[in-house]
Amino acid sequence: MIHYKAILKVMGGLMMLLGVLMFPSVAFAYYYHSGDQITLIASALICLTIGGTFFFSFANQDQNIRKREGYMIVALSWIIMSVFGMMPYLLSGTIPNYSDAIFETVSGFTTTGASILTDIERLPEGILLWRSMTQWIGGLGIIVLTVAIFPLLGIGGIELFVAESPGPTSDKVHPRIRETAKRLWLIYFGLTILLVVIYYLEGMSFFDAMNHSLTTMSTGGFSTKNNSMAYFNSPLIQYTAVFFMFLAGTNFTLIYFAFKGHFNRVWASDEFRAYFISVGLLVVGIFAAVYFLMDDSFEKSFRDVLFQVVSLVTTTGYVSADYTVYSNGLTIIFFMILFMGACAGSTSGGIKFIRHLTFVKNSTLEFKRIVHPRAVIPLKINGERVTGKVITHIMNFLLLYLMIFVLGSIVMSIAGYDLITSFGAVATSMGNVGPGIGRVGPVDNFAFFSPFAKLFLSFLMLLGRLELFTILVLFTPYFWRAN
Repeated sequence: MIHYKAILKVMGGLMMLLGVLMFPSVAFAYYYHSGDQITLIASALICLTIGGTFFFSFANQDQNIRKREGYMIVALSWIIMSVFGMMPYLLSGTIPNYSDAIFETVSGFTTTGASILTDIERLPEGILLWRSMTQWIGGLGIIVLTVAIFPLLGIGGIELFVAESPGPTSDKVHPRIRETAKRLWLIYFGLTILLVVIYYLEGMSFFDAMNHSLTTMSTGGFSTKNNSMAYFNSPLIQYTAVFFMFLAGTNFTLIYFAFKGHFNRVWASDEFRAYFISVGLLVVGIFAAVYFLMDDSFEKSFRDVLFQVVSLVTTTGYVSADYTVYSNGLTIIFFMILFMGACAGSTSGGIKFIRHLTFVKNSTLEFKRIVHPRAVIPLKINGERVTGKVITHIMNFLLLYLMIFVLGSIVMSIAGYDLITSFGAVATSMGNVGPGIGRVGPVDNFAFFSPFAKLFLSFLMLLGRLELFTILVLFTPYFWRAN
């Protein structure tokens, strides 16, 4: 039996937390006299009131959250966050349309960075900060944040942590899951504050530095400028963004080990080495082509390629140049990057390098097994044997991801969009990247899509952020059968 009252209690706590997290935007609205403070206060109070009603009504419920409750809470929390997170847009009138507001909010919380806004710079400061905050909240996940700061989840915290955390990884910085979540969020918060200071010293206004720090560390890509990072025509700012995007795409457990001085553990990670080397090879290969195709200087060509490759691999989605104008061949390569993702346990979306690495290693070993059918040839990652269960899970994930991409592209094509745009929209939504190809390229936005298409793409964003199974398992009959 599913403990629905325990679920409602946790959902109430999450809504209260969401309301509290709206108040920094209120402070900025008052400071800048942007006129949206009442809207933000009203939105926060609605979340606190409804959340508090659920939480205190079921305060005495058992906190023993099992696996099924964990998956339900994670899936429902992201839906409810999106529904209530769009209230500032609706109440302020900055995004008066429901399908547009839900799209922008889901894009924020899932750190996709796709937007329907055609003139971002006209938005008031409070709304802009809330827009950036949605990405920062969703970066490591609101469930992980709640496990870190609330004793609310009790024993069931491990189930929620596993259900929400991106990518298959067993690395922990502490044997207690609450301590792990707390340390991960402290690293996340500390790096964000550090980046605010650096951006500010490099020439951004404090407001721009704050917003771009929130969306860089979350690998989200929302900007306060219509031209994204291209607005800041500063090599120093762009190189800084590259470094912190790459850092945010790294497993945060490895960042913790690096802070502790255990650098050997960082390079010993097969996934990190694959991540580092792949980014390097992509940058060198694409730069060699771009330098001869374009008239830009050596440094400008290198910087644009480095920035766009890191931005797409880490699924940040910042834009410094239009990569679709280089050549058709390079556009295909950039499209393929949408399926990469960075490291498991990072803030990036996408498939993740650990899955690609497992697939490649297992495929290579399969050739050896064909030649030596009686030999026992185990697959090892980081020197440890990968079980058949994990391999099967990863292979199923990759196949399911491909199937959903194909079916999603068909749905978008039936909805009336050309094939290239359909491919680009579905790929970038599932990968939580932001820019794609076709009519959703790096200098375009998603405003032209129909309400149905926006809701469908929003669903794909959630599906991708929660690693497919967390949501899809709710649609299986096995999930709902009584124990």
